[in-house]
Amino acid sequence: MIYLDNSGTTKQYSEVTSVMVKHMEEVFGNPSSLYQLGVDSEKSIKKARKQLQDAMGMGSGKAYFTSGGTEADNMAIFGAAKAFGRRGKRIITSSVEHPAVLECFKTLEKQGFEAVYIDVDRNCRLDEKQLEAAINDETILVSLMHVNNEAGTIMPVDKVKDIMKAKNAPGIFHTDAVQSFGKVPLCKTADAISVSGHKIHGPKGTGALWIRDKVNIPAFIEGGGQEEGKRSGTQNVPGIAGFGEASEISEKTRAKEMTRIIEMRKYLMDGLGTELKDIIINSPEEAGEKAGLCCGSVLNITFMGTRGEVLLHTLEQDGIYVSTGSACSSNKKGQSHVLKAMGLKDKEIEGTLRFSFGRMNSMEEMDIVIDKVSGAVKRFRKLGSFR
Repeated sequence: MIYLDNSGTTKQYSEVTSVMVKHMEEVFGNPSSLYQLGVDSEKSIKKARKQLQDAMGMGSGKAYFTSGGTEADNMAIFGAAKAFGRRGKRIITSSVEHPAVLECFKTLEKQGFEAVYIDVDRNCRLDEKQLEAAINDETILVSLMHVNNEAGTIMPVDKVKDIMKAKNAPGIFHTDAVQSFGKVPLCKTADAISVSGHKIHGPKGTGALWIRDKVNIPAFIEGGGQEEGKRSGTQNVPGIAGFGEASEISEKTRAKEMTRIIEMRKYLMDGLGTELKDIIINSPEEAGEKAGLCCGSVLNITFMGTRGEVLLHTLEQDGIYVSTGSACSSNKKGQSHVLKAMGLKDKEIEGTLRFSFGRMNSMEEMDIVIDKVSGAVKRFRKLGSFR
């Protein structure tokens, strides 16, 4: 099996699985209980929180565990609206955000907030001038993803807070770092950052929202007061322990692994470009860590004269797993809102695949992928010529 849908989810590190099994079988107490079994569970949560915060490298602030990136996004966005709603009604995001952000904005619009959606160009680069013009002294929230989940483009998140300060915006800056955590350094000026476990070879159903000190985000789930009252409910101790372990491993290996992954990405991109005509690289071709470049884990390509969904299932028969876009929207009817916002035509969107790389991929696999993808594309184009 060659798995190239790591932006959708990742296979767990074996070390993560071992940590989780230990907590399921041995350290299974309720972390709110007073006896030793509960105290041990609480210690595991504290350890995992430190592992996560050290990996994020954010300094002052605290990470609160959630059920995933979606809940973390919801917690930040609705929390900002609740905390700052009396100081302004403008909320700003991009047109290519994850549904976990866009659907929250749609809900807030219905509640009377003024939502502004910033455009992107053909390679999903944000219109920075439009962003700067949109921020004003009634802006209570800017929510901008760090790395786009379909194109891989790195957004100019490091500039947002400076603009907000210059425009006297009273609100906060939130960034969805689900696709960037463990791959590129996080934004040091953000007020709130969402991350997820299953994108870094950790467990599904785990995530966190990091909140800067003195930033007021009210409780998202009321109840027994867990997570300092921010997110009540008995914590998922095995998942949290596994998330902490995955965070530590990912950060320790990040620099070396991303150099290797960037090389794999370029090898695949160049190989497909050599074998096939009429392909379009939708991601920025150069990978790196700066805004405007592509995160090395993603490569989005249009194969003209084909249908991405058919290619996907053909490759699946060869044990190669890719995607046509975001896993969170691929099961819905309609085309990718990200690719539409980037200006792709319907036929271009129809023939698009996303290759996303992880720590368990190898350069040897790329030779097989180049061979199988180019062979499938050539067959389908040949069949199309007889229609």
